[in-house]
Order: sequence, then C-alpha cells, then structure tokens
Amino acid sequence: MELAGKTALLTGATGGLGRAIATALAGAGATVILSSRRPEDLAELADSLPGSHRTIVSDLADYGAPERLVAEAGDVDVLVANAGLPATGKLDSFSGEELTRALNVNLEAPIRMTHALLPAMLERGEGHCVYVSSLAGKVPSPRSSMYNATKFGLRGFALATRQDLRGTGVGASLVLPGFIRDAGMFADSEMDAPMGMGTSSPEDVGAGVIRAITRDKAEVVVAPMRQRLMSHAGHVVPGMAAAVQRGHGEKVAEELASRQSDKR
Repeated sequence: MELAGKTALLTGATGGLGRAIATALAGAGATVILSSRRPEDLAELADSLPGSHRTIVSDLADYGAPERLVAEAGDVDVLVANAGLPATGKLDSFSGEELTRALNVNLEAPIRMTHALLPAMLERGEGHCVYVSSLAGKVPSPRSSMYNATKFGLRGFALATRQDLRGTGVGASLVLPGFIRDAGMFADSEMDAPMGMGTSSPEDVGAGVIRAITRDKAEVVVAPMRQRLMSHAGHVVPGMAAAVQRGHGEKVAEELASRQSDKR
C-alpha cells in the first residue's frame, strides 16, 4: 500500500518513537492524525511536519476512548497503534488501577480501534493496521510480567488478524523494536541499554513502520543482528532466556522498573 495521499491515525504520537513514526509517515506523503495525551506537544509536532495534519487529544486508558478517537478521526486508511505504557515491575507491586491501565493502553485499545476501523476498510477493500510492539512480545524478562503479557498478546492478535484479512486488500503488520537509543524505556529512565547488544534509532523504527505498510510485511524486527538472534533463541527456548537474564539482568530490570513506577 502506497502512503501518498492516504490518512494515517497514529497513537502515542508525542513520545520519542511516535515523533519518528510521524515524521516517516508525513515524509511518505500521508496526512497524519496525531494523537496522545499532551495537547501542547501535539500542536508542536503537527507544526514541525511537512504538510497539513490534525491532532486529537486522547487518553486510551479511559473507558470508551478508543472508539471515541476513531469516531473523531473519521476516514482512516492506516492505523499505527504505537501508544504504550512501560508496565514494568513485579506483579504484586501493581495496584488494580495500574493493571487496568496497562491492559487498556497496551492491548485492549489497539484491538478496539481495529474493531472500529475494519468495517470501512473492508468495504473500501484497502487499508492497513500496524501494531508497534517490542521484542518483549517474543521473549520474557524479569520484572516485566505485565509488559510481556500485553506485548505477547498484541503479537498474537496482529498475526492472527492478518490471517483473517488475507485476500481482503486490508493488511496487518507487527513492528518489533529491540533496544532503542534516545527514546523508549531506557532513555526515558536515563539508563543505558544492556552492553554488547547494540541499539537502533527511533528513525529506524519509523522506517520499519513504512516498510511494514508499503511491503505488507507480517512482522518487521527493528534490532541489530545480535538482538535478533538472541530473541529468536529466547523465544524458542524460554528457559535459556531466563537463565541468561539471572543475576545482572535481574538487577538492571529491577532498576528500570523502579525508575518507571510513576509511569504506569
């Protein structure tokens, strides 16, 4: 699917990854409907992009917010579900409200937006849904039971939905970033990504989203080869992944979770 002249709805637009994805979509000729919880940041981002774009303030944790966002957006050719909460920490450290927010934003909102957008896409015989997940959707990590749960779930939803859409002209793709420099959980927590694994840039993620749409890819992994190989091995042999992450990996995960506890 070519993006020139199309309308794309992007959630989580004002985060580091969201800005890079917005820039990539606008650069490909799409009109972007930018959505997040931050009205001033949305206005600034819209003004910085080439072309004319819209903004919609929405907190996807709120009841009914995904459906309201889709209704306000109107005709949409492409959904890029990028909004997400860190949701790190041991399960017993979460409040009930925090559990609900993580499930709503990371998993339920993309499903509900897809449900609301699909009828019009199917009627047109054209459209694409992209779900920005994480390699945490393939490999479990300590202090990440909720984050892993939502990302594993999003991966399953995206790939199964893609199968159901085969032959309709509507596509579904998953984008899986690994460790990202200058954006994402480690950057937001002012921590360095684990040594020796390499990193990708926010712009790499933006390019991955464009590739997923224009080439109708099932899954695009945005990570250096070492991370790709390690994630594949951890996916196939989860016990090995757990063993590798014991000790130092658990200490890093504990610190990361403690620095993100106010962002649940």
